[in-house]
Amino acid sequence: MNFKELNLHPDVLTSIEAMGYEKPTPIQEQAIPVIVEGKDLIGCAQTGTGKTAAFLLPLLHKICSGDRDSDDINALIICPTRELALQIDQQLEGFSYFTGISSIAIYGGGDGEGFAREKSALSQGVNVVVGTPGKIISHLNLGYVKVKNLQHLILDEADRMLDMGFYEDITKIISFLPKERQTLLFSATMPPKIRTLSKEILKEPEEISISISKPAEKVVQVAFCAYDSQKIDLVKHLLRFNDIPCLIIFASTKSKVRSLTKELKAEGMNAAGISSDLEQAEREKTLSQFKHRSLQILVATDVISRGIDIDNIDMVINYDVPNDPEDYIHRIGRTARASSEGEAVTFINEDDQQKFARIEQMMEREVRKIDLPEHIGTGPEYNPKQFKRSKRPNFRKSKTKRR
Repeated sequence: MNFKELNLHPDVLTSIEAMGYEKPTPIQEQAIPVIVEGKDLIGCAQTGTGKTAAFLLPLLHKICSGDRDSDDINALIICPTRELALQIDQQLEGFSYFTGISSIAIYGGGDGEGFAREKSALSQGVNVVVGTPGKIISHLNLGYVKVKNLQHLILDEADRMLDMGFYEDITKIISFLPKERQTLLFSATMPPKIRTLSKEILKEPEEISISISKPAEKVVQVAFCAYDSQKIDLVKHLLRFNDIPCLIIFASTKSKVRSLTKELKAEGMNAAGISSDLEQAEREKTLSQFKHRSLQILVATDVISRGIDIDNIDMVINYDVPNDPEDYIHRIGRTARASSEGEAVTFINEDDQQKFARIEQMMEREVRKIDLPEHIGTGPEYNPKQFKRSKRPNFRKSKTKRR
């Protein structure tokens, strides 16, 4: 199937062609007709499957095909992070280039001048608003946001928003909106809390699930069992002896991002860190440099695991095993996108073995374990059952006490 067969508005098809898209992905092929029909939808698909376009294209089609004379906001797209809001807005600008549809992205971290610009757009009227929950509420509470005739509500990365504690913010936003609307909920996973939310805000939704909790086939996954004290030397070893043009290293804390970035820069490597500590302008600059290949190594917390739209990332290194198995899928989903190939490397310390075993169980496959280089030494043996039997609560307590 090609996009023309989906019977989208000619102006939308012109934008699609100009952006070089030829065939819809499975989530796009299945979701677009449902959305065009005006039905509510639960779309479940992992990162990198094209779900942003799956809701943007039919949304633009419907706005182009309907009445755009109203000053009221036609569609509100809510997402968990500034990075994702920017990503959606960038795609929206591309897909709407030939349509004349107006849009704005609103998110936290800006200055007073930015807030004034947002207020002006929201009070005068704009077709599509993309934003994070807290910033949207800030504007709604002031009473000038024109949502009386809103027709479309889209929740993107709904599972992540609930994980981040935005449930009450979402329900508050919805309290400002008309009850008669089309609601679309997109999520990478479908835990019980998403089911509960969908029952509250959707009406007889269609449901589409694409490749849930499975990494892209072309991701080569390997792992090293290493103590924390060995991890920095292992990163340096991998980067010294492998030509990796573009990679992301995910660490569990902001302090680890800072220390690892410092170590890599000391080795003369082209690296930069990104976390919620950075000002928004710095984060945008760093992401732009990485996207345009003037920055080789990006060290990050999970703040960007679902909010960066960059193809051709060659490698992802999990410096720490993520707590949630689904986060592992999203991390390694940064590579092997758009039919490219990539590699995902994970460092597993003795405390993370159970977590990694759960990841393998979820994927229904075992990740190949590689011995550490001789000069780094011997790491812990991979034996999740052994660590499950140990008295780990006491071990952690003693560690805390020593600190």
